[in-house]
Amino acid sequence: MDTKSNLHPLPVFSFTLLPKTVANTPRFHFNSQLMSKFSYAIIGTGAVGGLYGARLQRAGYDVHFLLHSDFKHVKRHGLRIDSVNGNFKLPMVKAYRRASDMPQCDVVVVTLKATANHLLPGILPHAAKTGGVVIIIQNGLGAEKQVAQIVPKSIVLGGMSFLCSNKIGPGHIHHIDYGQLALALYTRNGKPGGIIPVMEEIAADFTRSGTPVKLISDLVLARWKKLVWNIPFNGLSVLLNASTLDLVRNPNIRALAQLLMEETAKGAAAFGRKIPKTFLTKMMKDTEKMAPYNTSMKLDFLRDKPMEIEAIYGEPLRTAVKHGARLPHIETLYHALSFLNSVKQRYIIK
Repeated sequence: MDTKSNLHPLPVFSFTLLPKTVANTPRFHFNSQLMSKFSYAIIGTGAVGGLYGARLQRAGYDVHFLLHSDFKHVKRHGLRIDSVNGNFKLPMVKAYRRASDMPQCDVVVVTLKATANHLLPGILPHAAKTGGVVIIIQNGLGAEKQVAQIVPKSIVLGGMSFLCSNKIGPGHIHHIDYGQLALALYTRNGKPGGIIPVMEEIAADFTRSGTPVKLISDLVLARWKKLVWNIPFNGLSVLLNASTLDLVRNPNIRALAQLLMEETAKGAAAFGRKIPKTFLTKMMKDTEKMAPYNTSMKLDFLRDKPMEIEAIYGEPLRTAVKHGARLPHIETLYHALSFLNSVKQRYIIK
């Protein structure tokens, strides 16, 4: 399922938590007696970051927003949230155009598209406190490793947002449905990190602000489970110019989507993570029940924006090969999307 969309997302996945242990991660330096409220930096104030950050500020937390094209508008008018859970406005927010102007915060929440990750080395050292937490909420694989290389003394959490939300104007977010955030700890050795206290503190902050949080013990498994949906439906929706309902109603394309799901599970198995067939069946049935839905990748394509092809397809393919798994149908989809993306971007540049 996408993190951003224009209609309805799939239901939240269910995970089993392992014991609260952690290995091969930086030590957290906050005083546990003072862990009631952190300062938060929102890097990418769009459909996801704008909603989560605005909720945190409304709940009384110290929140700092990094913006690009919306900076002047938000600096003057603040943020407006239209939500299925209740509308609200923040007439004044702490808005910044440059990361170098921001204070270093306890928790940095990155909600940029994966296509913008090349900007993170110029952002995170300014925004993140030494020994603090960086949460990266994106589709695909590999972002947590990039972040850990940029801020090696920070705890890095992978975030998966199960949310239907759009930015419909400058500083204006429309939250349509759902909204749960799943968080998992990144470990450099790729093993499940369990749940550590600071994750529970952050989850409590988000929950108090109106965003429910599920804490997950195994980041790798969680990422591959999300790819079970993202890989078939993002790519096919672009190549076939179809909604999710169009895809699942056509028996030939439904069979292809099923095949792509099975290959994704094969990729997870190469990492020692088992995704049962019942999970694939549930994802297909849930998709069938959804209203016609444009994926985030299709929306990017229609808006002439670069698609998150490397994060959702390229990185999973490369890492699967390193672990001895070939995923030929996903590879075909990857090459077709890469071609389409390059042609589209050349046309835009001209």
